[in-house]
Amino acid sequence: MLGAIYTGLSGMNAYSEGLMMISNDVANLNTLGYKGNYLSFDSLFEHGGSFLGSSSGGNGYGVSMGSSFIDFSQGTLQQTTNPLDLAIQGGGFLTVLKDGKTFYERTGNFFVDKDGNISDTAGNHLAVLDDNNMTAPFNVNGFKTYDPAATTGITFDGTINVNDASAAVQTIKVFDSRGTEHDWTVTFTKISGSSDGDDSGPSADNWSVSVKENGVELTDSENPFKLQFDANGKVTGTSTLAVTEDVDGATSLNVNLDFSAMRALSGASTVEASSVDGNAIGTLTGVGVDADGNIELAYSNGKTLTKGAVALANFQDPQILQRLNGGLYTDPTGKPVSYHKSGEAGVGTLQSGQVEASNVNLSSEFGELILIERGFQACSQIVSISNEMIQTLFGMRGQG
Repeated sequence: MLGAIYTGLSGMNAYSEGLMMISNDVANLNTLGYKGNYLSFDSLFEHGGSFLGSSSGGNGYGVSMGSSFIDFSQGTLQQTTNPLDLAIQGGGFLTVLKDGKTFYERTGNFFVDKDGNISDTAGNHLAVLDDNNMTAPFNVNGFKTYDPAATTGITFDGTINVNDASAAVQTIKVFDSRGTEHDWTVTFTKISGSSDGDDSGPSADNWSVSVKENGVELTDSENPFKLQFDANGKVTGTSTLAVTEDVDGATSLNVNLDFSAMRALSGASTVEASSVDGNAIGTLTGVGVDADGNIELAYSNGKTLTKGAVALANFQDPQILQRLNGGLYTDPTGKPVSYHKSGEAGVGTLQSGQVEASNVNLSSEFGELILIERGFQACSQIVSISNEMIQTLFGMRGQG
């Protein structure tokens, strides 16, 4: 009978632990990235001897809480307004670094801290992959400006109306080596007559091209560049024009104008400068993660830089991980960890501007809660009845 009491108590203890696990899951219902637990119980048996006076071994002596298994199934992804909020669609873990240690998490709210590191509120630095596929923190301080670049090429496309006398593309912004803007105007003027000795054929259209800045001619006005179109409206002959401009305090501008994509047709003129390289100096305006999982830096001049890929860790058996506060995990094995870029084999795809919600299922948790309650009640009844039987035995003393 005493053995029955201890057996019942083991059940009550095990179910109490189960209740704690369920309560922890429910309490973390709204914790970002939280993963629920699987409940399991292990039966306990005594072998090879007596158990509280029993003459035969293997009669059993209760139950214990089984090994803790974490449910790593996908949680719902929720949209946010922070481009450095990160989540993973599929397997894998974000990698963060702090004080020389490496930790892992499923989702995170990151920002650029005062030292220029991409960190979370706990001071963990987001890890990216370096050239050797090793993890390293990323610091934006070395990328606060985008260097200016001189314009070297302008590409034109669209159509020029063969019935017009002229057409112009106004305010083409070009940049010198110091990033200073220059506003160019390119004017196309139809040359009267289409059958002189320089024409490509009796049905060709010829246009002179003039480039000016603030009314100052940059091309040779005495010997203007001639742009020729054939009977089908396509450019024939030379399709590029080199323009040079001397700039005070900067390297001379040497720009190649490409007209090969233009057409001379009937209808409204739509000719435009579709592509102009070069840029002014830019200052860092934003940090995010692009669709391929790389750190992306945005600048005031409209340019972007793509840097290291966010490191995603892959574990064949994530159950080896140990939980820490703040949604972090650590790998106690000390074995090498496999790191990957977003979308590579073994890991999912990184989602920027999203966080992963808890995967706790309330219906399942409440169902388990009912089973825990019934198990505890049953074990308490065993203890109670065993106690009553012992009391009855004590009450038999002196009776005869």
